[in-house]
Amino acid sequence: MTDSPPTRRRLLALDALRGIAVFLMIEQHVGIWLWRGLARGETQLDHPFLVGFNALGGMAAPLFVSLAGVGSALFVAAGRPRTDITLVRRGVVLMLFGTALNFMTPSWFSWGSWFVLHMMGFAMAMAPVWRRLSTRVLLLGCVAVLVATVAVQLWLPTPIPLTNPRMRDVSMVGGPLRLALAEGQFPILPWLCFYLAGFCAGRWIKAGAYGRVALLGLAFLAVGGLGRLLVYEVGIDNPWLQRAFELHLGFYPASVAIVGLLLGGALLLIALVSWSETRRRIGDNHPLVTLGRISLTLLMLHVVLFREASRPIEWWRNLSAEFTLAVIFSFVVVALLFSRWWQRSGYRFGAEWLLRKIAG
Repeated sequence: MTDSPPTRRRLLALDALRGIAVFLMIEQHVGIWLWRGLARGETQLDHPFLVGFNALGGMAAPLFVSLAGVGSALFVAAGRPRTDITLVRRGVVLMLFGTALNFMTPSWFSWGSWFVLHMMGFAMAMAPVWRRLSTRVLLLGCVAVLVATVAVQLWLPTPIPLTNPRMRDVSMVGGPLRLALAEGQFPILPWLCFYLAGFCAGRWIKAGAYGRVALLGLAFLAVGGLGRLLVYEVGIDNPWLQRAFELHLGFYPASVAIVGLLLGGALLLIALVSWSETRRRIGDNHPLVTLGRISLTLLMLHVVLFREASRPIEWWRNLSAEFTLAVIFSFVVVALLFSRWWQRSGYRFGAEWLLRKIAG
């Protein structure tokens, strides 16, 4: 999500992947927020393009959080002065951006909501700790996060699925800390696992060990997929395992199975695009690269624009599938063109530019 910290040679393929994640984020959110839904007698098969795009949009957040981990590891590897202070400052500022978004989007968030910006900011602010741990310990940390996720969800107990009113409710016992830990949109448990795995991937990418990134992705896919099959197809009657490998539409709350499948897919994509850059380097002005460079700006802009501003003009959940798709692609095309033009000034005054100005 945040602008990848530069190394001696910026990995533009990762920026392009972030650009893909931006598109997935926009099309999923706008599709849900503007489409009026199925008419009587219709099924989802009557709208294959919109429904299909919406399903693909589930990869946006996993990519953003994993790429934040990759970016932090590359920043550490660059050996810049005041690395720890810069990472902590960027993490804190990113969390403040998330808090600002809470107040700008009252239809979705409360002041204590914990969204993807909070999650990435928290993980980044803790990067001085992660950088001092070995890769093996970080991978064990991923396992610990997943085990703790199941334990905390059972202890609270966290309902399945989590609704938006529940994920913004600060009146519950624990208040905003409860949301941050386990019951917000992107809580620390289990989403820290995405960042830690991304941090490991960043180390391997720096070393040119792209195969290790792919193997880690396959391992997570195996955990998610095979775990689900063993528990539910064999019929293992254990509350811990059933909670861990439960699958449902959406990822609120995310189970071990959901994390495994989404993180596995994200790591495989990261491995593929990182390796591909060793074969053919894309240009700095590639549309996906420039789109990825303004991902933070577009996240905040599109949420306020389509979640809030759509209501007074009566677009909120009131458009046909065709009109919704037209709005999605029109906005993306405008964003692509604007990002190419904005590149000339170094994306001056954007959220990424502001993040670097404040935090270094």
